[in-house]
Amino acid sequence: MCLPRSHTPPRRIGKLFLMAPVNEKQQAHDLIERLAPGQISAVVHLLEVMADPVARAIAKAPFDDEPVTAEEEKSLAEAREWLKHNKPIPDEQVLAELGITQEDINNFREPK
Repeated sequence: MCLPRSHTPPRRIGKLFLMAPVNEKQQAHDLIERLAPGQISAVVHLLEVMADPVARAIAKAPFDDEPVTAEEEKSLAEAREWLKHNKPIPDEQVLAELGITQEDINNFREPK
């Protein structure tokens, strides 16, 4: 178990030690400073996912347990067959062909 580090020494009351409250952001910075370079990239990815509202919504979404219809199965089979003979098309290319930029997506707001 990793106890939070405090910048002020703990106070002792009988057998108990009271730790001064630690600024959580500072504690996070201190912990990141102690990580190995390979661990930092994992933490950065985790923070990006946590800070992204879309990623959070997807992570919290209920599992889609509806059965795949025959029509959907046919479409999937056609797509898989197409991929056997063609390179996948990057999202950026599809967006460019539709005249949509990443900025448009980032700034999109649902109509009220």
